[in-house]
Amino acid sequence: MRDDSAHLTVLGQSAPERADAARNRAKILAAAERLVASRGAAGLSMNEVAAAAGVGVGTVYRRFRDQGGLVAAMMDEAERRLQAGFMTGPPPLGPGAPPVARILAFLHAYVDVLETYGDLMASAEATMSGPRRYRTGAYAVHHRHLSLLVAQARPEADADYLADALLAPLAAGLYTQQRRHDGMSVDRIKSGLSDLLAGLAG
Repeated sequence: MRDDSAHLTVLGQSAPERADAARNRAKILAAAERLVASRGAAGLSMNEVAAAAGVGVGTVYRRFRDQGGLVAAMMDEAERRLQAGFMTGPPPLGPGAPPVARILAFLHAYVDVLETYGDLMASAEATMSGPRRYRTGAYAVHHRHLSLLVAQARPEADADYLADALLAPLAAGLYTQQRRHDGMSVDRIKSGLSDLLAGLAG
């Protein structure tokens, strides 16, 4: 089975940090993620993040400037973890599992990201119109990853089209509509994606 990790690179790799600075950054982001998971990003307080992380609030402001900068860093970190997972992580998300299993693992992992950051991602999507949204940044990496896996699973299929088709249900605006307004559970959405993939896999 061909390993697609050589064809992809993780977006947004940052320059190396001092060890203490990297530790503080990781502690702050972990604390912020816990707070967002319990109450949502809208209620995130820099003072509460500092207290939860065990650092001074000045450290939080120096690292992230304001709440918007902190939330953006959290979303970037979540995307880096996702990309590292499907490029070099353990199977089934990472290399070593059959292509259909890897596709399903990616779809479900992305649902988990949307569950935490869907509202913020929907707002960001609304400001990105035209081809820039679909052929740059994270979407382009996700599309390339799925296209390679679809080509392995179904060599005769139009892999580029099917990669877009698999990503379409993961649009943040649609996800938040399903969760907040249609009353769909995370399990129901993941089950629907599994059924969609089963049809593709034949």
